[in-house]
Amino acid sequence: MTPPAAARPTGRAGRLLRSGRLLEWATLAWNVVGVVVLATLVAKSGSVALAGFGADTLIEIGASAVVLWELADTGERRRRTALRLIGAAFALLTAYLAVHSSVALISGHHATPSPGGVVWTALTAVVMFGLAAGKRSVGTALRNSVLQTEARVTVVDGLLAVAVLVGLVLDAAAGWWWADPLAGYVLAGYAAREALHLLRPAVRPSP
Repeated sequence: MTPPAAARPTGRAGRLLRSGRLLEWATLAWNVVGVVVLATLVAKSGSVALAGFGADTLIEIGASAVVLWELADTGERRRRTALRLIGAAFALLTAYLAVHSSVALISGHHATPSPGGVVWTALTAVVMFGLAAGKRSVGTALRNSVLQTEARVTVVDGLLAVAVLVGLVLDAAAGWWWADPLAGYVLAGYAAREALHLLRPAVRPSP
């Protein structure tokens, strides 16, 4: 439910809140396009790293949707729920990447080099790092832990784009096919770290 006009933040807080929403909508729009692009690239190349990055992009879409939901009513209960939802999404991503990368290594799967994947992951890294900086700044100014946490999610998205980019370049330039699933393990490691960070406070007993 949208809060009544009298309850809505005004002045600087209102401007910051609008900026936070705009950053999340920009992230959401980029990643919706990214899911379509990555699905096309994976169908052509069979890349485990690109498939994992596509899954991470879906997680980022979910995280942005959660933050937009939380920013509509910044109550403490909704904030805790939002953080748990983001953490659970990262836990699912960890399991998916670990299994997918292991199967690729055991089977000796060779992905087809993907120039399009190189271009898209490089662009995504630049965009995500820029969006993350904006979210961190706005989240700190608002003292909003959900927006600050989602800024870390976006940083991870940028780092994962770099990891996938390195794997794709090594595969294409040196024929190191194992670099592709290895990049998948890197993604899984980042996802596991974030999941633990977000879910651990949720299981601690209240003081």
